[in-house]
Amino acid sequence: MFSRIANLFFFAFVLLAAFAAATPWGDGEPTKTVTVTAPASTATEPASACTATNQKCCQSTADSDSAAASSILGLLGVVLEGVEVLVGLNCVSIVGNACSATAVCCEDNSYGNLISIGCVPITL
Repeated sequence: MFSRIANLFFFAFVLLAAFAAATPWGDGEPTKTVTVTAPASTATEPASACTATNQKCCQSTADSDSAAASSILGLLGVVLEGVEVLVGLNCVSIVGNACSATAVCCEDNSYGNLISIGCVPITL
């Protein structure tokens, strides 16, 4: 009788240990560190100096350390360390040289239309 109870406890212990080892720790997505080489700039450049895929029409732009930009960057798990760059918020690709908001050339457009990083204003 005692050996059955001991075996049952041993089996339960091994089973719990296996479940604990298989349980993932942390919050899932690792933090992304993005390297941006474009400095923050208020000078505009001609659209011809920017590739068509990097030309964006953004509803607004902000410095990377602003509240609006840093909150979105934080939600995406993006860390911009030691740089202050211009970021575009709510951006779409420029089609036909027309933009009713802020036209920018951005270095990192890998976050969909939500945010573009390392932007420089352009003239169309």
